[in-house]
Amino acid sequence: MTNRDELLILNERPANVEALTQTAYLTKVQDFIDWGRKNSLWPMPMGLACCAIEMMATVGPRYDVARFGAEALRFSPRQADLMIVSGTVTKKMATAVKRIYDQMPDPKWVIAMGACASSGGMYRSYSVVQGVDEILPVDVYLSGCPPRPESLIEGILEIQRKISRREKTASELARTTADPAVPGA
Repeated sequence: MTNRDELLILNERPANVEALTQTAYLTKVQDFIDWGRKNSLWPMPMGLACCAIEMMATVGPRYDVARFGAEALRFSPRQADLMIVSGTVTKKMATAVKRIYDQMPDPKWVIAMGACASSGGMYRSYSVVQGVDEILPVDVYLSGCPPRPESLIEGILEIQRKISRREKTASELARTTADPAVPGA
């Protein structure tokens, strides 16, 4: 039987410098990248209506989405990897939403927050897009009018779980189903 002092315990910090030089942590590079990606989502808020108030409350101190690494709202699409569409998307605004989405780097995820973003809500009108999935591939839908901040936190956690499981994003799936003969189309 070996002595406990001779064993290397990974969740304890080495006691001295010599032990530190003999410590090695092994992982796959892709696992390390996924861990970093999962724990540092940078949301691009598309607050288009009343759901945006709940999205703002989620970032505030009461709900503290910083616990999950998603507190840095980026208002530049080139710095964001998660778009949160919260509210009613009108056909006039749809082109701007699509343009901002197209400027985001890959991989990118989309959360449709609320009934209006998910299905057009109570607005059955010629001027309202009946669900943002008509113009963007959506990864997570949040129900409610408006959904509670806890719901948005659960949506962010679901995106993190998808990253951990290495699931393809909705945009990657949309590309593969668009033309399977062309790789990366």
